[in-house]
Amino acid sequence: MTSRAAAERLDRADPLAPARDRFELPPGIVYLDGNSLGAMPAGVPDALDRTVRQQWRNHLIKGWTDDGWLDSPMRTGDRIGRLIGAAAGQTVTGDSTSVQLFNALTTAARLRPERTVVLSDSDGFPTDRYLASSVARLLGLEVRQTPMGGIGAALDAYGDEVAVVLGTPVDFRTGEAFDVAAVTARAHRAGAVTVWDLCHAAGALPLSLDADGVDLAVGCSYKYLSGGPGAPAYIYVAQRHRAAADPPLTGWLSHATPFEMTPDYRPADDMSRFRIGAPHILSLSALQAALDMFDSVSIEDIRAKNVQLGRFFIECFDDHLAGLGFDLVTPREDERRGSQVTLSHPDASRLMDQLAERGVIGDVRPPTLLRFGFNSLYVSYMDIHDAVTALGELAESNRLSRGRTDAAHRLIGETHVAQ
Repeated sequence: MTSRAAAERLDRADPLAPARDRFELPPGIVYLDGNSLGAMPAGVPDALDRTVRQQWRNHLIKGWTDDGWLDSPMRTGDRIGRLIGAAAGQTVTGDSTSVQLFNALTTAARLRPERTVVLSDSDGFPTDRYLASSVARLLGLEVRQTPMGGIGAALDAYGDEVAVVLGTPVDFRTGEAFDVAAVTARAHRAGAVTVWDLCHAAGALPLSLDADGVDLAVGCSYKYLSGGPGAPAYIYVAQRHRAAADPPLTGWLSHATPFEMTPDYRPADDMSRFRIGAPHILSLSALQAALDMFDSVSIEDIRAKNVQLGRFFIECFDDHLAGLGFDLVTPREDERRGSQVTLSHPDASRLMDQLAERGVIGDVRPPTLLRFGFNSLYVSYMDIHDAVTALGELAESNRLSRGRTDAAHRLIGETHVAQ
């Protein structure tokens, strides 16, 4: 059942429903774009105010020591590590996803200096593909691209050449999910090192980086983690690679003894080795407040709900969007679907603009994809019902409008012919 009453019943039975009140959601808005930018947790303004008015204003430069600013990337990294299945001391926050990905890819390639190929997901986010090409140019490597589903076959064909496999657990366009453990194991059998982009998975799907044998991973914190626009990224490096890791960006804070100001560089023994620039303290304050949201819920419960939200969306799609020019792009199988549903429609951009005018916010990936992301902590079943219902009404209205326009054009053409 996909009626409004059915959505209300599902919301009443939802154990995560109370979490919605811990976000500052604009009234009258259905927000299904948290896979691009998460909604603001209610604790963020107070956290920023505390950092600015108490720490920075009153403590000045002593904030680096008295307020723990200097070590905040490590503490925050460990909090994110708990969400991605990483033991303490293997994850650090800071800088942007692009910077962290460059660092991770270069480090991974240097772990296999005798190999010449970076194998990259051909459907991955553009930044991933651009940076893979940049790293390859710098190191004299070759990038070969294949869809995630083709990585096994590519490794069968030329795996002994592959230094790094760059993959993603969730396709950012289609929402299709992939098996991190299986791909990682296959890469290791070929002797390659894995780098995973977790941007569309962390905070939405259970991840087990340690248990799955992942080598390196990076991710942003402004999507499902709701850390805010431009929130700092993070990098994970498995403990077993620490001693041999040779990151290309060797900032002052990655030195073993940065305050000795020595002329020579000696890398830190811990994850500080992967620190680059000074911590973005204001952004880290917002991110730390956002991570508080995960202290009282489990990632398994979050996953269980976004699976059900996706299933309900697809049921609504079947009931309300049939015959209106839509195709379902995201897999129907729960285990093959991330925390989003993607539809295809030839009028995608116009429809999404019209949805926004009705207070429903999703996004478009050109030329035809409409994406709807589900953050289990604040998206409701009513949101899904209202979004799909509005989308169906708009598509039907546009279809009728085009029909009237086409009929008018035909009539005008017939009139000209008659004259």
